Amino acid sequence: MSKKPRKRPVKRPGAGKRPSLAERADIHDLYQRSVQSPEADCEFFAETFAALRGRPALRLREDFCGTAHMATTWCKGHPERSAVGVDLDAATLEWGRVHNLAPAGPAVASRVTLIHGDVREASAPLADMTCAMNFSFCVFKARAELRAYFEAVRRGLREDGVFLAEIYGGTEAIDVLEEEREVGPHTYVWEQERYDPIDHSTTCHISFTMSDGSKIERAFSYEWRLWSLPELRELLLEAGFREVKIFWEEVGPDEDDPEMLRGTGTYVELRSLDENQESWLAYVVALA
Repeated sequence: MSKKPRKRPVKRPGAGKRPSLAERADIHDLYQRSVQSPEADCEFFAETFAALRGRPALRLREDFCGTAHMATTWCKGHPERSAVGVDLDAATLEWGRVHNLAPAGPAVASRVTLIHGDVREASAPLADMTCAMNFSFCVFKARAELRAYFEAVRRGLREDGVFLAEIYGGTEAIDVLEEEREVGPHTYVWEQERYDPIDHSTTCHISFTMSDGSKIERAFSYEWRLWSLPELRELLLEAGFREVKIFWEEVGPDEDDPEMLRGTGTYVELRSLDENQESWLAYVVALA
């Protein structure tokens, strides 16, 4: 499966008009700069694996890899590292080859293998770690589907392998809302269009507003099930993992507005929490 975006066409400029920034923009580049932080993620992966297993992790598998930004960054971090990226969208994988792997140089690119296929069926050498970032596994909306994916992850890991999945939640996660965040010269817009409390399905979009006022409306759209942490823990254990840990992102005052709380990028293991938050991020870490 893939978190494949529905790409919205941008109107072409009329004769004699200068193209807007939105018309000239690359949505994959905007996504990487707005959403991903692979250097911090790879540092967390390496430190967490070493703490849990007492040895360094060398082979990473990035499921739903998209442009393989994470897989490339992982291999750039150490000459002995290798990575496999799996995604259903061939065009996005090709973008990653051109814009991430090629600039990284042959020494890095030779250690990254990209597979065009279903994450539940793709065959690759056993990994030390597998990751599913940006809530991508939420495309599986039924318990049987998600358990089948987790079973495939378990089969693809070494005996002491670790699976890391990113999930979000909080009281705002089930609201219809729109949030904006400045990212360099453009504005990243996250929209939660709908949420169904009966089946926990949600529809979300990413849009971009450029510095000249031009917009890319709903550049990426997602149809997910918003899974709870207990559900994920139960399904991972059913899929054959021995233990599941939750690493919670700490929050602190926002630099621009001290009365607002923002994620700090630091994750700590928690077993319980006294109260819910408006918005939270967490890693679900499953041990084979």
